[in-house]
Amino acid sequence: MSMFGQVFVKNNQYKLKGNFHHLTPNMPIRDADDNWKLLGVTNPRDMTYIHSYGGEAVFFESLSKGKLLATRCDNNDCEGKGSIYIPFRIHCPDCLARMSVVDLTDIAKKTARVHTFMECARSGAFNLLDKPIRFINIEFDGVTTILMSYLSVGEPAIGMKVVPIFKTTGPTYTILDLAWVAEGTKAEELPEGFSF
Repeated sequence: MSMFGQVFVKNNQYKLKGNFHHLTPNMPIRDADDNWKLLGVTNPRDMTYIHSYGGEAVFFESLSKGKLLATRCDNNDCEGKGSIYIPFRIHCPDCLARMSVVDLTDIAKKTARVHTFMECARSGAFNLLDKPIRFINIEFDGVTTILMSYLSVGEPAIGMKVVPIFKTTGPTYTILDLAWVAEGTKAEELPEGFSF
């Protein structure tokens, strides 16, 4: 019986379990306009990437639990002490000290607003979002940086108040577990698997 490839760490080593390779036969490519003459073959390949989050793992884990984490520099010798950053950063860009993790969920729910936006009608391969994709840049009170994400419900407008939603049912443990909706959106309007 086939099982999707799974990875875990034990004794500080990656352990792989299951099938990471799936054989797919080559298929002929033929010219329908020239008596089905052979022109080549398909050469399907399936790859599984092992992507390590390192110090950012806590950020992605928190999304699956309905929390939005950021980081703050608490180094007394840093000119930027107290600066809060999202996207999540492990080290301060000014002094390179390790940052402190802070929960930004309540601030995001109360103060998040669209800084700017763009709509994307076409996307690249392997896109998992419905089109058009409404990309939004979000600003928060007291936060130094601006977060790029997407608006899942509603039409974007500059200055519009938005609230975060989280894929807590069947999370992907990627940034796609975080999306935004217009303030006032009802729970029954959220995409499947998402909650406030």
